[in-house]
Amino acid sequence: MKRIPENPGVYQYFDKDGQIIYVGKAKNLHRRVNSYFNKDHQSSKTRQLVAHIADIRYVVVESEQDAFLLENNLIKQYQPHYNILLKDGKSYPSICITREAYPRIFKTRTINKKTGEYYGPFSYSNTADMVLELIHKLYPIRTCNIPLTPDSIEKKKVRVCLKYHLKNCCGICEGKSKEEYNGWIEQARELIKGDAHEIGRQLEEQMVALAAEMKYEEAADIKRKIELLKQFKSKTIITNTTTRDVDVFGYDEQDEKVYISMLHVHNGSIVQGQTIEYRRKMEEEKEELLAMGMMELRQQLESTTQDVIVPFIPEVFDDQLHVHIAVSGDRKKLLDLAMQNVRQYKLDRLKQDDKLNPEQRGVRILTELQQMMGLPTLPRWIDCFDNSNIQGTNAVAGCVVYRMAKPSKSDYKKFDIKTVEGADDYASMREVVRRRYQHLLDEKGQMPDLIIADGGLGQMHAIREAVEDQLGLSIPIAGLKKNDKHRTQTLLYGFPPKEISMPVTSEVFRLLTNIQDEVHRFAISFHKAKRSKAQIHSQLDDLQGVGEVIKHKILTHFGSVKRARAAEKEEWIELLGKSRGSAIYEQLQAKISL
Repeated sequence: MKRIPENPGVYQYFDKDGQIIYVGKAKNLHRRVNSYFNKDHQSSKTRQLVAHIADIRYVVVESEQDAFLLENNLIKQYQPHYNILLKDGKSYPSICITREAYPRIFKTRTINKKTGEYYGPFSYSNTADMVLELIHKLYPIRTCNIPLTPDSIEKKKVRVCLKYHLKNCCGICEGKSKEEYNGWIEQARELIKGDAHEIGRQLEEQMVALAAEMKYEEAADIKRKIELLKQFKSKTIITNTTTRDVDVFGYDEQDEKVYISMLHVHNGSIVQGQTIEYRRKMEEEKEELLAMGMMELRQQLESTTQDVIVPFIPEVFDDQLHVHIAVSGDRKKLLDLAMQNVRQYKLDRLKQDDKLNPEQRGVRILTELQQMMGLPTLPRWIDCFDNSNIQGTNAVAGCVVYRMAKPSKSDYKKFDIKTVEGADDYASMREVVRRRYQHLLDEKGQMPDLIIADGGLGQMHAIREAVEDQLGLSIPIAGLKKNDKHRTQTLLYGFPPKEISMPVTSEVFRLLTNIQDEVHRFAISFHKAKRSKAQIHSQLDDLQGVGEVIKHKILTHFGSVKRARAAEKEEWIELLGKSRGSAIYEQLQAKISL
């Protein structure tokens, strides 16, 4: 339950016999699924459903709209016991392009492929309306139900209607160009499919040509169409009913574990999704593993389609298959969705493993860091240093310690800078690093596996001078480079240092960011505490006749040093007596005058 992501998608409940008993959609899968189990339900039907749930599966999609469509497809296919079954008359609308001499384009819920081509379904009726509205704004095609034929037009049996006079129709019934009309229909077909790029390019060419001929009004009309096209939102990736059946595969791996997902697309709609996991026994290549996974998943989902979309070419196992590596369009969107699902499955499995064995997560992250940096040993113990001062005053430094990728706060160290005058961060870094590891040498303690500087090349050199030149130690040293927004950007390692890039979503990057944020917080907190103490000390502790008891009494009464300085002499006498109160008051006044 805790591993379910907060993505839009569809969830499926299974009973103990492996039968689907309920299918649901959600904008947030985690929140929706958990709601079934973390509260009492008034509906007896819902209580019965929850009592029979033995397993949960889900498919992640891009949007809530896609979740609507996938839910509809799964309910129609499996007819789960606890779902309200969708009747044919309540199916989602599609857009039809009729098979006529002068085609019409309209929205319908009835599919009859003898009379036209159908695109959809659209989960929201207003989505189909939006597509149709754009088409009719771009192209003046007819909307009437008159059975037009070339013969009826030639014999002038039909006259133009009001829509022609309103310039919403080209008036094809009075013999306008059939070629131009069919060109509009073809462009409208591409728009419905979601391929507006080429249409936009053609419109821009027309606009430039018209402007060059000084036909500015016509060019302005084309520009309006281009703006409409830019505002048009592309349709859902759960595509159209003219698309052939296809199986889409995603692939990912982590160490010896391999994850392969499959989405089965039938009549343009995703109707099934499944992910499996393999464990490498030897040095199997990913092409071999993908082929094995494809065969297994196609058998499980009983797929016989000959078209497959893959992230890379697998080892051949069926000569009859037509294998595609999608690079654009709807196929690429489907491949991206399959990859999203396999990555989510991998993340879920890793989270489950981490819960069962918490130390395993730390080993996995540190092993990845070790491999990225080429470290001789696993960095089980990491020290990270940072300085803090304001124009050289109250200079301090902090060292945070991470053991097995987790902060070990009992091992944190604070340092007052003792030998450095002014704001010299590099000299301060050399001092605290030397003191830190000289103490460990004196105590004959263990040394860290990795030292990280909360800074770049300069800080790394300062640490190396202290560790290698002054103490004769050999410890790997790295730096954390920040961007313009003072956030972790990349890892520096080696002399001269090289940048080690990593995805910002990776667990290693999150660990390094956490270390950098933690050492900065620790050093700043120590500096603020010291500065605050110094401010209080400079005003009261230097006064003659003021000890801890009197200082506490003064601050309790006045609330702050500022208010104490502003108080009248009589108030001081009343608080501390005539002799002591007058003496302290006069000392404070003398300091103010200075």
